Amino acid sequence: MSCTKKEESLVVEVYETSAKGNKLTKLTTFPTGENVDTIQLNPEKTYQKITGIGGSFTESSASLLQRLSKENRAKIIEAYFGETGARYSLTRTHISSCDFSLNNYTYAPTEGDVEMINFSIDEDRNDLIPMIKDAMAISKDGFKIVASPWTAPPWMKDNKAYVGGKLLPEYYDAFALFFSKYLEAYKTEGIDIWGLTPVNEPHGNGNNWESMHFSPKEETDFVQNYLGPKLETNGFGHIKILGYDQNRAGIKEWVDEMFKDEASSKYFAGTAIHWYESTYDYFPKDLQYAHEKAPNKYLIETEGCVDSEIPKWKDDKWYWSKEATDWGWDWASEKDKYLHPKYAPVHRYARDIIGCLNNWVDGWIDWNMVLDRQGGPNWFENWCVAPVIVDPDNDDVYFTPIYYTMAHFSKYIRPGAMKIGTQNSNESIMVTAIKNPDESIVVVIFNEEAIPKNFNLKLNNKQIDLNIDGQAIQTIVIPSSK
Repeated sequence: MSCTKKEESLVVEVYETSAKGNKLTKLTTFPTGENVDTIQLNPEKTYQKITGIGGSFTESSASLLQRLSKENRAKIIEAYFGETGARYSLTRTHISSCDFSLNNYTYAPTEGDVEMINFSIDEDRNDLIPMIKDAMAISKDGFKIVASPWTAPPWMKDNKAYVGGKLLPEYYDAFALFFSKYLEAYKTEGIDIWGLTPVNEPHGNGNNWESMHFSPKEETDFVQNYLGPKLETNGFGHIKILGYDQNRAGIKEWVDEMFKDEASSKYFAGTAIHWYESTYDYFPKDLQYAHEKAPNKYLIETEGCVDSEIPKWKDDKWYWSKEATDWGWDWASEKDKYLHPKYAPVHRYARDIIGCLNNWVDGWIDWNMVLDRQGGPNWFENWCVAPVIVDPDNDDVYFTPIYYTMAHFSKYIRPGAMKIGTQNSNESIMVTAIKNPDESIVVVIFNEEAIPKNFNLKLNNKQIDLNIDGQAIQTIVIPSSK
């Protein structure tokens, strides 16, 4: 007669957000059933180190906070940055104006001011800077900021306009100085910028709002011979320069140029990407290609949102329903239409973040943190959705299901965590796992189907039987055994 050692029970904390109404709700009981799947964790198998997860400071968001009561403003900042909230650790902001600004502006408006004598960030003092400082004051661990210009000052461009055009070569040095002045001005305000991108969306955006075109070769030349050396000379050599900053399917030609050789790679700390190429595909092969081209560099999602939609107010069901459409629904070419079907906003977020983490992405940044019921303010009327929607006229705040979806990742996956291996017996559920610096292990599971799923979670010689509801996201925290 033989016997086998009985596996010990795994101690876990489970939090769920679901179409049925859970909102980061702690679960303590789990229905048992048949068809039990297996999720095996392998902490010995490690991948990328996590830089952070969070959202963006924009003038639109900051101006809305100014219009709310002190209580609601504090409530939103706590929800994003406080210990009881989502604990955002990686953020983004815009340099000069973008579409989510109240109007067009540049920090260097004086034509021909190549020495940046009249450079000023005064436009940011009433709203953007106070919002960042409020977040800094409440964030226990702090957070990193990536800053991106949507365009150079118009007088530096061939079309002399905010929208479209290219940076004239004779102003490459002046534009590099522009970045240095920005970093210095924000540092004087007590705000340290962690990273930069040379421009947001160098392919342009259909010439709709602030934009400036760079080819891979032009941007690499600018960073290699102007921006990198200028920052180094002026004491900002530690700033992380992330190239590209647009959709993933176009990444190959960019990383091929950026990381062509030692000289071209020197000043690039990594690559920035967006998600707008598809409502469902996270382009794993392209992400893997970018990682393999520069395995020791950052690969960070710097922007994604529910675009081309006016937010649904206090209608949680919509965020779980396949009713949202994006720009591609109307404007994508026939050959690319298949990439832009209707989608459920929560599904798109959960699928993309898990897909990114499972394919070498080390940071993920949402777009606006706060928008109004119209999906603005936005000077171009490019309406979008944010995790938190407000009605400033009635001092009312709506935390959408997207907010709780983001928190499933940002609150529990901390900077410095390592992505670890998983084996999942059911391809209909998505799984990712990390090991935090404090040795706790975090597993995030997404069940897109309407049917609940039973699964056995295994770690070493311990296991536990769990259940995830249909259309649900779960974060499972396994506390450190130390």
